[in-house]
Amino acid sequence: MRNREQAGASEGGAKQALPSLGLPPVITVKQLADLMSVSGIDIIKQLMRNGIMANINQALEYDVAAKIAADFGYTAKKLHVPIQSKQTVSTKDTRLRPRPPVVTIMGHVDHGKTSLLDAIRQTNVAAGEAGAITQHIGAYQVEIGGRKITFLDTPGHEAFTAMRARGAQATDIAVLVVAADDGVMPQTVEALNHARAAGVSIVVALNKIDKPNATPDRVKQQLSELGVLIEEWGGDTVCVPVSAKKKQGIDDLLENILLVADMLELKAEWDCPATGIVLEAKLDKSRGPVTTLLVQKGVLKPGDNIVIGTISGKVKAMFNDSGKNIRKAEPATPVEILGMNGVPAAGELFQVVPNEKEARSLVEKNRSTISATAHGLSLSSIAAQTGSDEVKDLNIILKTDVQGSIEPIKDSLEHLSNEKTRVKVIHTGTGSITESDILLAMASRAIVIGFNSKPEPGAIRLAEQESISIRQYNIIYKLIEDVEKALKGLLEPEYAEVVAGQAEIKAIFETRKKGKIAGALMKEGKATRDAQVKVLRTGKVIAESRVAGLRRFKDDVKEIASGMEFGVKLDNFSDFQVGDVLQFIRQERIN
Repeated sequence: MRNREQAGASEGGAKQALPSLGLPPVITVKQLADLMSVSGIDIIKQLMRNGIMANINQALEYDVAAKIAADFGYTAKKLHVPIQSKQTVSTKDTRLRPRPPVVTIMGHVDHGKTSLLDAIRQTNVAAGEAGAITQHIGAYQVEIGGRKITFLDTPGHEAFTAMRARGAQATDIAVLVVAADDGVMPQTVEALNHARAAGVSIVVALNKIDKPNATPDRVKQQLSELGVLIEEWGGDTVCVPVSAKKKQGIDDLLENILLVADMLELKAEWDCPATGIVLEAKLDKSRGPVTTLLVQKGVLKPGDNIVIGTISGKVKAMFNDSGKNIRKAEPATPVEILGMNGVPAAGELFQVVPNEKEARSLVEKNRSTISATAHGLSLSSIAAQTGSDEVKDLNIILKTDVQGSIEPIKDSLEHLSNEKTRVKVIHTGTGSITESDILLAMASRAIVIGFNSKPEPGAIRLAEQESISIRQYNIIYKLIEDVEKALKGLLEPEYAEVVAGQAEIKAIFETRKKGKIAGALMKEGKATRDAQVKVLRTGKVIAESRVAGLRRFKDDVKEIASGMEFGVKLDNFSDFQVGDVLQFIRQERIN
């Protein structure tokens, strides 16, 4: 940024002429920034230094604009030309009005996310509320300079992404907390990738600057290597040094959040039925279902009929984050309500409807369509759609056993992009595939690829539940080949063996016509005619065959359920022994 000192006279020398800048009688902050080729945030900051709070579309009188121009090294010259800048303050849609920003705190464990939230809360609570600030409802609002900021008190980027995975985009700005004494860590990178995948603006809070071993410049260098270039290094990412422990830099952080919010020009429709997101919900013994909502559009009031998926209810009472009973909740306001007839999941969307009849009708409609919810993406579904215009991006989450494998695989995958499909590796990491990886895949419609990396049990369960494809490889060329085939529509479906049922042989019967038949007890699952069978003896597979016949008493049957005794004959195998275990296998498509 140029300033008077840079443009003015050097010590002991003659003054140099400042460049001239023509200014109309009225100009907006954005127009002034464009004229001087500087960031709108820089203009807003300079206005704040002069005691003026303004947003990006604020109209400035000539005298104010001239003073700011001088701060940037210009001599202002008044132009007597009418300008339409006053009209730019209004929005194209007159129903839209400004709303507070919604902010999530993210970052590595132990870098001070919780401490920072507590510090923000404690330094911005009214004196009369001190000591009673934590009616914990999963979100709260603070006020600075007469303006509000809403913070979502989520436990980390997993919860943030879980909301997105259910179709909810709650956050406008992500504050990435990085410890100045520790630097960028694996979860820092993970949080950054989650925020980028969500497309939200990022503000860096450089925490623990009070530590004697703090090295802010090293952290800024690490961030630049991840593509996060802060303002003082010529980038556009705001970075604020703070100490959550000593409550230093908190107001500066809040002011910068408001600056970024001004650049985003956040607005919402107010005069309409309220809609928004479920932040959390629980069943209280005395109050019944208690639901925390974030209003995104409209104004929520007691008595409103609400539908959340297959759950409905009427707002009986509303409370803010201090536990006070309130009569209305405006856009970007978190509120706790009573009156729902069930407990919804976090991330579900709510909407207000005119009456109970409409609520019942919408619940039934949601219930009938819930099975049609979109499933996760897979390589084979990409292959099936390559002939259409549906697929634009193939998002990939890549996990490897060692760091050295990431770059060659990532580069090879992204070079497979063609005119129909772009391959984007949106997150990389080393170690096992975790639930966090699956959540990001759900939210970003991505597939998960592991190279010498196995999924954790929780990740497997979540992936199965949400139909997220996990592909595992130990040969790089095979990995690349499969993705390339998918992009060309040539990939063959992949199947896996699933144990459908298990039985134990209790007796063996010899027949003249049919040879040996095993008498067995179905321990779990079920057996079907023509199923594949594995015969296990002392835990080891001794034979693989297929069901040739199932009998229940004297009748041939198609299926045997758990707990039933039955007779079974196998193709080309009769060497049964009492105690052998029969596993009935079905082939299940996994991509």
